[in-house]
Amino acid sequence: PVFHVGFIAKIKKVCECVCMHCGKLLLDEHNELMRQALAIKDSKKRFAAIWTLCKTKMVCETDVPSEDDPTQLVSRGGCGNTQPTIRKDGLKLVGSWKKDRATGDADEPELRVLSTEEILNIFKHISVKDFTSLGFNEVFSRPEWMILTCLPVPPPPVRPSISFNESQRGEDDLTFKLADILKANISLETLEHNGAPHHAIEEAESLLQFHVATYMDNDIAGQPQALQKSGRLVKSIRARLKGKEGRIRGNLMGKRVDFSARTVISGDPNLEL
Repeated sequence: PVFHVGFIAKIKKVCECVCMHCGKLLLDEHNELMRQALAIKDSKKRFAAIWTLCKTKMVCETDVPSEDDPTQLVSRGGCGNTQPTIRKDGLKLVGSWKKDRATGDADEPELRVLSTEEILNIFKHISVKDFTSLGFNEVFSRPEWMILTCLPVPPPPVRPSISFNESQRGEDDLTFKLADILKANISLETLEHNGAPHHAIEEAESLLQFHVATYMDNDIAGQPQALQKSGRLVKSIRARLKGKEGRIRGNLMGKRVDFSARTVISGDPNLEL
């Protein structure tokens, strides 16, 4: 599995809202501020409010004080584990766990890269009630769908090959990119099958992540851009859709027609094309 490049920031925020061991929301109705946040109707605003409250919470609590009697503890079903501070590093997410004061090495936090498999596993364990509170939908947008486990391949009309003459034909950028993704995937599979060392597998994983990310968006800040053999930039899916010359504004909203004068009435953006 690899991150969908458009959702990395969202994945990070969801990771900061749930426990990284059991997938439970870090706060619930027992917290007054959380109760107010859960009452917000707009799902985007609700998610933002919940994230603001949860991101500072560093323990998945097992028991919380009762509302009626603060001296009594009520079980909330958490696992009691400490939570990492998560930061985005390129196309990776890195977690740092603060060590226990009791062990004496409180200054040195434990740093490690959070693997996509680990995050996918946690997202699958988030209960329907919890992810609905976060603004997701059980049918249309589950949190685990932000991590790609399979990639839809566009049909040839989307990435047509150009033939120069009988013998030569040039493939589209997307076709080359898909070939790169396949190669990276096969080499990763081979390494895992042969029991290669951990660092080699990690390197192959980050290469696969890079190819999948640049296939969708080749203008990621702080990331090297993918190039063709000729040194030309690869035209990613995002570059084809966005902007004035893109698919939407250039081809669907502004179409050129034969034998037609200029018009004020143009293509209806709601037509099913």
